[in-house]
Amino acid sequence: MILKTLVIDDEPLAQDIIRKYAEDVHSIEIKAFCNDAIEAIEELKSQKIDLIFLDINMPKLSGIEFIKTLTKPPLIVITSAYTNYALEGYELNVLDYLAKPFSFTRFFKAIQKAEQQLQQNRSPEPVEKLESIFVKSNKKSYQVNFKDISYIEGLGDYIKICTEKSHFVTNYSMKKIEDLLPKNEFIRIHKSFIVNLKKIISIEGNLVEVQNRKLAIGNNYRTEFFSIIGHKSI
Repeated sequence: MILKTLVIDDEPLAQDIIRKYAEDVHSIEIKAFCNDAIEAIEELKSQKIDLIFLDINMPKLSGIEFIKTLTKPPLIVITSAYTNYALEGYELNVLDYLAKPFSFTRFFKAIQKAEQQLQQNRSPEPVEKLESIFVKSNKKSYQVNFKDISYIEGLGDYIKICTEKSHFVTNYSMKKIEDLLPKNEFIRIHKSFIVNLKKIISIEGNLVEVQNRKLAIGNNYRTEFFSIIGHKSI
């Protein structure tokens, strides 16, 4: 993750210190140094910024006033020799407050906080929903659509995947295939059986009829199974 960063400070020495510190931190890229908030506003219009290092006492518009103009501000770290602005800064949801002169260690901690915050703010990547798998059976690989599976039977180190038209014996564990199956469509009813809920023909006592075969419901799976069936009943 590279943090696109803006430095807003009217003191050349303060800019130089941040520039020097940033050279040793590979996770930030300083896109611009601004001498006042007006320059910064123009920069924000032209490019996306993740993080701002912001001085408080500046000409034209103070750092606090600048923050108040932003509707969707980037992460902001205040850099100031005046600690009396710290409370007001935090009330404006600034990420951190560095009292000048600050050390490289303190600067680096602020960068780490920014990285953690951005990571939390980012939406997780959508997980691609599997609709089928390839299984190796009789020296061939077959594509099996989940919707076609009626039930799966455990056979020691192997499993038998049963569809209405065929079945495939393959070297999968029950746990491995269970993790791959859509959770809202399949349920394990026994240590040796996983069934497709849409393929259940009937339920009688401790037996589930699927594809003209009656499968036993194990004691350890009864509660969850009947709970799910109950939610689907009318």
